[in-house]
Amino acid sequence: MVIILLGAPGAGKGTQAKRIMQEYRIPQISTGDILRAEVEAQSDLGKLVKSIMEQGQLVSDDIMIQIIEKRIQQPDCRKGFILDGFPRTIPQAQALEELIQKRDSGRLKVIEISVPDEEIIKRISNRRVCRVCGKDYNRLFHPPPPDNRCEVCGGDVIQRSDDTEETVRKRLAEYRNKTAALVDYYEKKNRLYRVNGLQSIDQVFRDIQTILERNGP
Repeated sequence: MVIILLGAPGAGKGTQAKRIMQEYRIPQISTGDILRAEVEAQSDLGKLVKSIMEQGQLVSDDIMIQIIEKRIQQPDCRKGFILDGFPRTIPQAQALEELIQKRDSGRLKVIEISVPDEEIIKRISNRRVCRVCGKDYNRLFHPPPPDNRCEVCGGDVIQRSDDTEETVRKRLAEYRNKTAALVDYYEKKNRLYRVNGLQSIDQVFRDIQTILERNGP
């Protein structure tokens, strides 16, 4: 199975991706992680990516497809994989489908975890993190200690600059603009499934399992 998880920042994609990985023993493929690894390895591809990024340009669709193709040839992808951060454009989506067919990688299912914007803003703007050890807190359901000192290491518990309401609203607008065409593309192909992200983490996962284990597109 090939799974694409869609959802705005804070919708819970990361949490559900971990559950899918554990349950189905398939890897989560993050294009950002792969790009960084290629650059650090100083491979030919990594050197090319580094020069593109240093010029402030976006990595082309062709290069992204090369990166995905190279990654899914690894043994851990035999049973399938989860894509994180890819595709981002219609040409990438079309190229991905050709790649899946060529390698006979299995069925493609696109799952969107839907959460209203105001709920996302509430979730993210209440996030807090320890400056030292990185432990996560949330004032809504796992608040930090009253003195804002981490219970693990005693470090300062802070709000990240990109977790403020203003920044979150900008990120949501950017996400909606970028993914609107993709959502429409997959919906027309009858490959898009929506899950209510306002439910409990366990219920969201149960709904995802039902989709993954269903026959059909």
